Amino acid sequence: MRTTMTTTMTEEQQGIFPAVCPLDCPDQCGLLLHKEDGKIVKIEGDPDHPVTQGAICNKVRNMTARIYDDKRLQYPMKRVGPKGEEASFQRISWDEALDTITSRWKELIASEGPEAILPYSFYGNMGRIGTEGMDRRFFHRMGASRLLYSICESAGTEGYKYTMGGSYGTDPEDTVHAKLIIMWGINAVSTNMHQVMLAEKARKNGAQIIVIDAHKNQTGRWADWFIPILPGTDAALALGMMHILFAENLTDQAFLEQYTLGYEELREHVKSYDPASVSEITGVPVEDIYRLARLYGETSPSFIRIGNGIQHHDNGGMCVRTIACLPALTGQWLHQGGGAIKGNGAYLEHNLPALQRPDLRKKEARQINMNLLGSALLELDPPIHALYVYNSNPALVAPHANKVKEGLEREDLFTVVHDLFLTETAKYADIVLPATSSFENTDFYRSYWHHYVHLQLPVIAPYGESKANVDVFRLLASMMGYEDEALRDSDEDMVRQALYHPGNPAIAEITYDALLDTGFMKAATTPLFPGKLRTPSGKIELYSADMASKGFPALPTYVPLAEVSDLPFMFIPAPNHNFLNSTFAHNEKHVRMEKVPKLHMHEDDASALGLASGDLARVWNERGECELVVMAGRDVQRGVAVSQGLWADSPGSKTRVNVLTPDRVADMGGGATFFSGRVGVEKLT
Repeated sequence: MRTTMTTTMTEEQQGIFPAVCPLDCPDQCGLLLHKEDGKIVKIEGDPDHPVTQGAICNKVRNMTARIYDDKRLQYPMKRVGPKGEEASFQRISWDEALDTITSRWKELIASEGPEAILPYSFYGNMGRIGTEGMDRRFFHRMGASRLLYSICESAGTEGYKYTMGGSYGTDPEDTVHAKLIIMWGINAVSTNMHQVMLAEKARKNGAQIIVIDAHKNQTGRWADWFIPILPGTDAALALGMMHILFAENLTDQAFLEQYTLGYEELREHVKSYDPASVSEITGVPVEDIYRLARLYGETSPSFIRIGNGIQHHDNGGMCVRTIACLPALTGQWLHQGGGAIKGNGAYLEHNLPALQRPDLRKKEARQINMNLLGSALLELDPPIHALYVYNSNPALVAPHANKVKEGLEREDLFTVVHDLFLTETAKYADIVLPATSSFENTDFYRSYWHHYVHLQLPVIAPYGESKANVDVFRLLASMMGYEDEALRDSDEDMVRQALYHPGNPAIAEITYDALLDTGFMKAATTPLFPGKLRTPSGKIELYSADMASKGFPALPTYVPLAEVSDLPFMFIPAPNHNFLNSTFAHNEKHVRMEKVPKLHMHEDDASALGLASGDLARVWNERGECELVVMAGRDVQRGVAVSQGLWADSPGSKTRVNVLTPDRVADMGGGATFFSGRVGVEKLT
């Protein structure tokens, strides 16, 4: 029997309980947790959820193996011996752990100032009070160095914002009405499966599905037409499409006149992006560029799902900004199911100042880009002397991993890691704290794809001695002597404060009490048009004076990638099907499902190097090297090498692909450039 949501669910030993998936995934599925003798024994999708409708991925279906993994941390520990792969730890009490941490911090603040301390986190758990609530309040009050949260979507978010004014896109539930769906730079089968389900419904009604990507992954194989493209050239392809749309009068003149700014300038600008030139840049045949543009210009509704992959280039912000212009040219925003989605988070915008309390910070502090962690730990002046890591595993996920490792090895760096497992980062910690899973916490969740907000209440008791982020930061605040009321707020208090946001009427009816009754609620969104966007002009800005004032081209422009190298292969370390970044990489069941770390190469490139599928290859550049199993075929263009997944370290393994990735920042938002590196490949015997 399904149990309604209550604050006492942890006390009930049997039953089926509502929940939400906590992963950094756009789908944010409704779940049902089956509980026997106080433990979760089965996880399934909630069939009553309007978007996810009971379907969940294998990652989540097998999450019980992660929650009750024998390797999960159960109590605080301190390091004994040297930092690194062979680090040893000894069990200690929470009192000793907290006293050690706060005593060290007090000494550092007195001698070096609070900016000597750096928090490092991301969205390993998407619960909002646990990722951007009490933690932000605590470090604001301390005056610690600030982290720029830019490792994932920041470049594309800024690029899209220049065009559309914010993270506003098509309601995914409407995309079942589309007649043409373009999945651009997204392996949706593995990372946005419910968009695939909606696209399947559209296909049954006659829709055609096109995938544009550097790798013919599961999504490319599912498509009606897969278009392989050279990495980082997506803006050029979009501009080539615009060239044809204008030249062949496939644009919606009335829409352009009423709802856009700069279409006349854009029309002149794209004349230089003729299909022959664009084909040279992208590797897409001229005839395919014409076919794609004409399909897009002649089909309504047409929908573009803009993925995360393309923004992880030097030119990632401009790539997304350029693709985001396409729906305006053909007026797709006026057709139900037409338009685009990069993200929809702005519809569900909550009250960030009330949640994070930046007013607790007495003076401004330096901001450190999380993509530059290695440089920050090794080169920053004044230096970072203490690092507090939670909801992230930077030793595995951050770029230029060998530089990060060198920084973490500093004996004078006091490091604390709060996690569920002894991660690669935790092996360099002085103190390790055990973390709860999302099903042991109270929190609220908001999708960045669909339009629903969810409430999660604890379903099971904390595992061992593990504690939630919010609880640890309350304890740390008390031991630091901070008496601010905001640092004592309850979980419920913080959820209520975050959801009270008069500036966003779309969530006016979404309150803690309402969510307690329903579990999830949809924002009261309205179509973008007719309406006024949050751009300076209130229109879709094909020409952006704001960009020009910041030194960018005002019009969408193709900018080549930055790395100059004699190495022959563009390297794309893409996600795999059974991990989510490093989450699940430490769990044997998920590793068995994914099998081995692979390197996808064109068969001609592999043959020229004496490589065949199944061979072990050394992949290298000036930043480091790793060893991957070759998969030779025609799933990538010549000159491209694609790996999949962030694999956990094991004895003797060399699978940490981020040793190869550059730590340059992208053109916008301080974003990562994971996909803009080059490598050499050679056979290992």
